[in-house]
Amino acid sequence: MSSVTTSWRQRRQASRTRRALAQAVARTSSPAMRDELLTMANSTQFTNILR
Repeated sequence: MSSVTTSWRQRRQASRTRRALAQAVARTSSPAMRDELLTMANSTQFTNILR
């Protein structure tokens, strides 16, 4: 598989993950859950996925 295709797939996956996270944050009913989701999103493991 070419590096262009691999790069495109990684960007698409990151985009899907960002959208899913944004939807989850929008649906939360409590500020505590929102903070927990944002903390997870800012974690090192999750940040590497979104790059």
